[in-house]
Order: sequence, then structure tokens, then C-alpha cells
Amino acid sequence: MGIFESIVLGLVQGLTEFIPVSSSGHLVIAQIFFGGSSDHFFLEWIDLGTFIALVFYFRHRLVTIGHDIFMKKNYRLGRNILLTAVPAGLVGLILTNFIESSPFFGSLVTVTVTLALVGILMIVVDKLPHKSPVKTGEKLSPGRALTIGLFQVFALIPGVSRSGSTIVAGRLMGLDAAAAAEYSFLASLPIIGAVLLKLVFSSAGREYYAQHALTLTLSNLVAFASGLWAVSFLISYLSKHGLAAFGWYRVGLASVLVVYLLIQ
Repeated sequence: MGIFESIVLGLVQGLTEFIPVSSSGHLVIAQIFFGGSSDHFFLEWIDLGTFIALVFYFRHRLVTIGHDIFMKKNYRLGRNILLTAVPAGLVGLILTNFIESSPFFGSLVTVTVTLALVGILMIVVDKLPHKSPVKTGEKLSPGRALTIGLFQVFALIPGVSRSGSTIVAGRLMGLDAAAAAEYSFLASLPIIGAVLLKLVFSSAGREYYAQHALTLTLSNLVAFASGLWAVSFLISYLSKHGLAAFGWYRVGLASVLVVYLLIQ
């Protein structure tokens, strides 16, 4: 992988990890258009930059959550985040070998279909009333938090989008768009953190980073900077707007990919 490609892929990761258009789907597209194939180690390691961006952006919020849990014994938000994180974490752990080896998860056809389907779902969900009885993730019932987690399982499929699936589920569970985005990002931290820990403790994962240290470090630096901008942009945008624009973007990109696939 060259310097230019690593910069582009880092930028794609940073912008699309938080904006609900699917980072894994865009990275599959980018890798294929660069003349390669989907590389699951790269897709996992490049989460590092956006993970650090997320921790940095929510650093004060995370301190507050920790204070609530350990000092005030208020476990509601921490409990809900774990309930949302567990389903995708368990399924990802159980199916990790299948996901890494199956061509389905690196297929441009898969990405095209999921981009379109979730895009249409976003457009439909955006028609829901914007006033909500649930103001924050802390106010979600355990059942609703777990339901959001079940939606997040589908984000294991490239093109679905981790943020997209949980924001849509959050809207369906009663959160407004901005609150759903914040909760989605907080709930993604345990999942991304677990993936990175698996890589650190995996000899194959460490070997892959050692072999691609320069390009992965560069990709992650770009992903950190662009991801920090993206999460700030999305929360600000969703405080005034809905998901429809992202849904239409996904449908439009899927349409372009259909044409590309037909002429191959």
C-alpha cells in the first residue's frame, strides 16, 4: 500500500465511521477501486484512529459517566451502553473466522445492497415525529437499549454502518436524532475497543501492523483528524436536521455501484 492510498483510506475511514454511510462499505469500495481486495486486518486496525478521536471528543462525557458509576452509584447509562454493545460483540466474536474468510463480507454486491436498503430505511425513519419522550441514552429502558444492540449486529455486514444502524434503532426507540447519534457513539466504544484489544493480543494482528507500520500509522493519523471533525459535524447537523440526506446519499451511491457492476 502506497502513501497516497493510505491517506485516502484514512480519510475515508475518518469521515464515514461516524457519518452514517458505512465506513466498512466505503473502505471495501476504495480498496477494490485501488486494484486490491478487502483486507480485514486493515479494516480492523484503521479503527484505532477513529477510536482515539471518539475518546478525545467525549473525554469530558466519559469522565462524567465514570463519576456517576463509581461515585454516585448511578449505573443506568453504563448498563445501557453494555446492553447495546454485548449482542454485536458476542456475534462478532463467535463468527470472527467466518467473517474474515467469507467473500460475502468483502463483496461489492453485498455493499451495494446494504447501502441501498439501509438508505431507504433512513429515509423512512426520518418521517417519524421529531419530538421524543426519551431525551438521553440514560433514560432508555434496558429492553430498548438491548434492541438497539440487536440492530448493531447487522453492522457486521459491510455497507450497513455501525453508526447508521444504532442511530436508526435509537430513533425507533424514542431518541431524537442528535441524542441517538451521541448514544450510538458512546455505545460503539466497547465494540471498537474489544476489536483493537483482540488485534493487540493476536500474534497475526501484531505481525500485520509491524509489516505495514508506516502506512497504518499514517492512515490512523488521518482517520483521527477527519474522524474528530466528522463526529462534531454529525452531532451538530442532527441537532437541526434528520437522517434523510444520508439515506439519499446511500441510495445514490448504490445506484452508481449497480451501474458499475453491470458494465464489468
